[in-house]
Amino acid sequence: MSGEVFVTVGTTRFEALIKAADSHAVAEALSRHGYRRLIMQIGTGTYKPQRLVPSGTCAQHPSGLEITFFDFLPTLKQQMAAADLVISHAGSGSIFEALVMRKPLIAVPNPILMHNHQAQLVEHLAGMKHCIPATVDTLSKVLSNLQLGQLQPYMSGDSRGIFSRIDDIVTC
Repeated sequence: MSGEVFVTVGTTRFEALIKAADSHAVAEALSRHGYRRLIMQIGTGTYKPQRLVPSGTCAQHPSGLEITFFDFLPTLKQQMAAADLVISHAGSGSIFEALVMRKPLIAVPNPILMHNHQAQLVEHLAGMKHCIPATVDTLSKVLSNLQLGQLQPYMSGDSRGIFSRIDDIVTC
């Protein structure tokens, strides 16, 4: 295990997730679980990690965790493929990319998006034990109590049902 954690907000702005990941409690929890590297993709947000990365784009936390961040890359497939754990905004594209790659996933809905549809998607997938739900307020606690053994692999199949359900939720 390379011990790599990848945090992604996709093409969106979800500064609250980046701020939550940019904490000593998160770094210490990840280090206790054997992770050695934290990579954050910060998207269009203006917040740059500053607690864990005080200057520049990389730093080493006292726990030994190496932390880096970047805005965008043409594709995140390489970062996601290398990750031993993905912490993602709850956009369906990012969620299903991680699940199809069979990556352990902590999904964090962005509550300011319309109708909070991301929370409903995460609740559904967490109910099937495909991901671990978190909020920006609970992220460090979820990581402290992390039990990846409870997760069930996602079996991709006919996605029309989930997309139809998402359409129903969004158009309500």
